[in-house]
Amino acid sequence: MTTSLPEPAAAPPPPPIRVQKPGDDFPGEVEMSLVDHLEELRSRILRSLLAVVVAAAGCLVFVKPLVRLLEVPADGIRFLQLAPGEFLFVSLKVAGYAGLSLALPWVLYEILSFVLPGLSRRERRLVAPAVAGSAVLFAAGLAFAWWALVPAALRFLVSYGADVVEPSWSIERYLDFVLLLMVATALAFQLPVLQLILGALGLIRAKTMLAGWRWVVLVAAIAGAVLTPSTDPVTMLLLGGAITALYLVGVGLVALSERLRPAPEATPGGSPAN
Repeated sequence: MTTSLPEPAAAPPPPPIRVQKPGDDFPGEVEMSLVDHLEELRSRILRSLLAVVVAAAGCLVFVKPLVRLLEVPADGIRFLQLAPGEFLFVSLKVAGYAGLSLALPWVLYEILSFVLPGLSRRERRLVAPAVAGSAVLFAAGLAFAWWALVPAALRFLVSYGADVVEPSWSIERYLDFVLLLMVATALAFQLPVLQLILGALGLIRAKTMLAGWRWVVLVAAIAGAVLTPSTDPVTMLLLGGAITALYLVGVGLVALSERLRPAPEATPGGSPAN
């Protein structure tokens, strides 16, 4: 009599293998050749330039009100046209600066449209707020220069030597001074965005930034002297103080991002997972 051996218990099925799809990290990634990338870059640059030209042409129609607006801080100053066609070139310059400022959102959109498909999800979450904050800070820098720096600089420059000379300024020299000061201030206001990007990428920490505050004050004073087109100490101090305050704001943003950043998960062995 033969006895049949009991059949062995069926082994449990192996756990499913999780395969990460290529689109998980780069959801907008598209296979393109180098020529296609260059062609897309060229088309986006052309569209950005076209937006700037169209905005500048629109501002050229209203350039006289814009020039009168820029003359407001110099109340009581007589402006002269010292060469034939000087005001024409000044008008083109003012329209160009104004058109670039108005077309800046579209230019940023074209840059994002070109860059975002090659970025991971984490980098996308970083880029969008950084670009939006950059546009806001650019506008804030223009406003700060218009309401604080330009009037302070003009008050100092007009009062110094007012009992010796009568101020009569070239319209081109004056607008070059105002436009350069406003653009330099708007660029200096990008400092917190740069700090936030470096902190989010883990390249620098808030404590390290705060520890070097003495160097920051020195560099801010030098930047205030270099970026301002005039040599008056009032404008230099205001811009240097604004840069220092912006740096401290950036330190606070980096510290806040470090607090909100999720802690790394621990592996079964007890060490943090990479």
